[in-house]
Formats: sequence, structure tokens, C-alpha cells
Amino acid sequence: MEINISDTKQEMGKAAAQCAASALRQSLSERGEANLIVATGASQFEMLEHLVKEPDVDWSNVHVFHLDEYIGLDDSHPASFCRYLRERFEQKLPQPPASFHYLDGMAPDPKAECRRVGEIIAKRPIDVACIGIGENGHLAFNDPPADFEAEDPYIVVDLDEACRGQQLGEGWFDSLEDVPKQAMSMSVKQIMKSNMLVVTCPDARKAEAVKNAVKGGVTNMCPASKLQEHPNCALFLDKPAASLL
Repeated sequence: MEINISDTKQEMGKAAAQCAASALRQSLSERGEANLIVATGASQFEMLEHLVKEPDVDWSNVHVFHLDEYIGLDDSHPASFCRYLRERFEQKLPQPPASFHYLDGMAPDPKAECRRVGEIIAKRPIDVACIGIGENGHLAFNDPPADFEAEDPYIVVDLDEACRGQQLGEGWFDSLEDVPKQAMSMSVKQIMKSNMLVVTCPDARKAEAVKNAVKGGVTNMCPASKLQEHPNCALFLDKPAASLL
């Protein structure tokens, strides 16, 4: 794992975006297309802000996949990850991507929705996954104890109280009761299949999770510790997030 520590969130986000864009350019040059996973949440604000401005990325040949989504949340809700990605990423790109595969939080059968998008991603090996680490060490919405063995690309998961509390603390919901208790999430195995992982994780509130992910043993009680086993993982931190390393 390559660890990059920046003085500020903006510098962290710019460095992560440059890394992701470089990998996308390489894939576009070699194959004429690229496949990208994008995450949401406060940790991705600065990275996405810079990624959409990166030069010489032919977005018209980039296929984009949604990492996770709440079950039962309409895409008009401020916390909707579909809404987040449309407003903060897709609509800010200089050209429309080749495709954008969203998870529908209001799908009547979430497991069927997982299968639908899973069948698409199975045909498109991922070049770059831009992800974060949760306060409880989660990857996507795989909270501890995470299922490291799930084979399906997307799975339905229960959200633990720490995860739900993080969403409340970041200001996405008015109360803990408003935070959904289930979500559709990319599985850990699917995340780990990505050719490159660009992991962006700012803030002191993530410092304990970062320490456990980097210095602890690989355990499903800290799902992000699985990143230690990835051959091409770049971790981008600001100084507060790196304070316990």
C-alpha cells in the first residue's frame, strides 16, 4: 500500500484525483476505454472536485459504476448517493461518460437490482476504484463484521449503528431514525478485483480506522484492513487522518 499524506484536504483531493486520472488515461490509451468506480460521502468532496477538472481524460469512453446506495431512499433526498454523484460528478464532467450505472434505491426488489448492475459490472473489469474508509473501518457499506467471501458484485447489507451515526454526523440526515438500516453495496471481493484502488480518507475522526486498516491485521472487524492485500492500492490522507500512524 502506498500512503500519501497531504497538509490539507484540497491537496489530498488533488493528489488522489491526479492518481486516478493518470490510471484512466493509461487504460484509455491502451484499450480505448476505461471502467471506473466512484464513491460518495464527505471524504470524496475534494477528490471529485478535482477529478472532473483533470485534463486529457476522454470521459466519453469511460464507463462509471456506483459503489453503494441506501435502500428506500428516493433520489431527490439530500442523502441519496445517486443525487450526490449526478450533482457532484456526472453533471460537472466536460462530456457525458460512455455509461453511468446507478443503483436504484427505490427498486421494489433490492436483490434483483443488485443482480442487474452486477451482471453489467461482471462484463467490465474495473480499472480504477475511487473509494473511502468509514469511521468504523467499512469499505463501501460493508460494515464489520464484513463478509469477505460474498461472490456477488453487489449485495444487500445491514448498516450498523456506527455507520448510521457517521451519516448523521456528516449532516445528511436530521436524526438517527431517518438513516436507512439497509443498503445495496459493492462486495469486498468485487472492490478488490479493481486493477487500482485510489482511497481518499480525510479528517481526525477517521484516524483510528486508518490506523487499524494500515497497521492492524487483516480482519473483517476492520473491513478496510483488506486493502493491505491489494497489489495496487494508493491511500491519500490529510494530516489529521494520518495522526495515529
